[in-house]
Amino acid sequence: MSTHWNDSQPIYWQLKERTVAMILDGTLAEGEALPSVRTVASEFQLNPITVSKSYQALVDEDLVEKRRGLGMFVVAGARKKLIASERDKFLNEEWPSTLNRISQLGLTVEELLIKAQKKENQSS
Repeated sequence: MSTHWNDSQPIYWQLKERTVAMILDGTLAEGEALPSVRTVASEFQLNPITVSKSYQALVDEDLVEKRRGLGMFVVAGARKKLIASERDKFLNEEWPSTLNRISQLGLTVEELLIKAQKKENQSS
């Protein structure tokens, strides 16, 4: 995880979003333990209360569960749930402005697909 924090959002929220990203990309697998509050607080020089608040937000969203005496664990189905909610969020919140920008720039579907294919070929 990066140690750079954005001043426009609370740090606990940014930490939560980074953890969500780790679940989405498979860095944190279902059933896997999250790093301890103390470890994260020490590594990123954060107040442990900030880390706890971030983890509690994940519990509240049923993505993580507390296991008494063991720590916090990613729940089964968390990734699937996140993908569904992130896709919905993208299509309803981000895509309309992206589509508007594409239209403003006069880009065609063909141009976008060619660019996507070139990028895919470069990463292969």
